Amino acid sequence: MDTRYLLTQAAMAFPRGRLLAVRGGRLHVLAPDGWDVVGGPRPDGARPISREEAEDWCEHEGWDPALLDRVPLPE
Repeated sequence: MDTRYLLTQAAMAFPRGRLLAVRGGRLHVLAPDGWDVVGGPRPDGARPISREEAEDWCEHEGWDPALLDRVPLPE
């Protein structure tokens, strides 16, 4: 199942935005405890990014890029 990545707009608490992933039609956000399901629609201003851009974001933010392979499957 394909995973698409998105990046939210920058905010004071998240100057480089937040990383989102869509897998099986379900939206997730990368949080300190892993991927959390996000209820509701995609946030306004979130833009699609490539896997490579998501890996770069992870590395810059100090996250293990392997987390990109751990987006949960929908139940």
